[in-house]
Amino acid sequence: MRKLFTSESVTEGHPDKLCDYISDSILDSYLALDPFSRVACETVAGKGEIYVTGEITSNAEVDIEKIVRDTIKEVGFEDSKTDIDYRTCKVMINMSKQSSDIALGVDKSLEEKNGEIESVGAGDQGLMFGFACDETKELMPLPISLAHRLAKQLSYVRKQKIIDYIKPDGKVQVTVEYDDNVSVRVDTIVISTQHKENVDLNVLKNDIKEKVINKIVPNNLLDENTKYFINPTGRFVIGGPFGDSGLTGRKIIVDTYGGYSRHGGGAFSGKDPTKVDRSACYMARHIAKNVVANGYASKCEVQLAYAIGVAKPVSVYIDTFGTNTIPEEEIVQKVNNKFDLTPTGIINYLDLRKPIYRLTTNYGHFGKDNLSWEKIIEL
Repeated sequence: MRKLFTSESVTEGHPDKLCDYISDSILDSYLALDPFSRVACETVAGKGEIYVTGEITSNAEVDIEKIVRDTIKEVGFEDSKTDIDYRTCKVMINMSKQSSDIALGVDKSLEEKNGEIESVGAGDQGLMFGFACDETKELMPLPISLAHRLAKQLSYVRKQKIIDYIKPDGKVQVTVEYDDNVSVRVDTIVISTQHKENVDLNVLKNDIKEKVINKIVPNNLLDENTKYFINPTGRFVIGGPFGDSGLTGRKIIVDTYGGYSRHGGGAFSGKDPTKVDRSACYMARHIAKNVVANGYASKCEVQLAYAIGVAKPVSVYIDTFGTNTIPEEEIVQKVNNKFDLTPTGIINYLDLRKPIYRLTTNYGHFGKDNLSWEKIIEL
């Protein structure tokens, strides 16, 4: 049976991703000075304004306003008339310390209080998913993999001035056709990129197809029936926070698997690793990837669930969608024997107290070789 599946990605100039990047930049700055910082940082971007709020408990002192302006500059925004200007935008900061009620459960888990194990408690209740499949070399679904690579190429040609008239904001969408769950072709590609005033639309379309799409999408996945929608509105001059508001954590499907796998609902950016909606998602991806990489299945989804203040997960669930080569119960047993799935166990195993989170913000948190949860091990 043939069917279509679509995923999207965005560039770092998308207003939501700008907010994610600011939040992760603030997080990294605290972790660089105090690895045990507790950070839950949210950013809102609007017309000419950035608002940063949340709860931070740390021994470090960080110039948040400078980080905000430096991050906006790094992304490439400097025009208050069409997006935002890092030099003149208003920056508002409203920070407090982590709630003492939450800290009560995080500082020492319920199990540690009972003398069972030593571990911090989960920073919140919640359920987290990880996924892997053998569609691509990075063991990610093909639609999101292509969408991320196209979005990254869109930023690359801008920064290298290969296409010197496009600007930071942009979105990509890729539709892949499957035949009996095997990807066979790309059906549709949608790319919308912010651009300077008075750019010829036909020139833009040709440049994007030649210098972005044809550089990324393999020829064997494109055919005469592949559809292209490049800046379909005809104009995209106003972008970034001037064109639309931005908010940390609003691109969770872009961050994970493009909708191909389930998502527990928690966002990642701006959160230190005691927040299991970030760290446990990374661990679940690590487990799923290694189930596939070790040949136990060609597709795997892992769910972990936690109670606030409790260290051990309340459940571990694995689904291989009938592709398993050994019983799923045996896979679960291997996982339970191999990994300490408490927050402290995950943090130590994946080395998550380092300032690594700016590396994760853009173009997905998974499928990148330089991240600890992407390492392949013997399971």
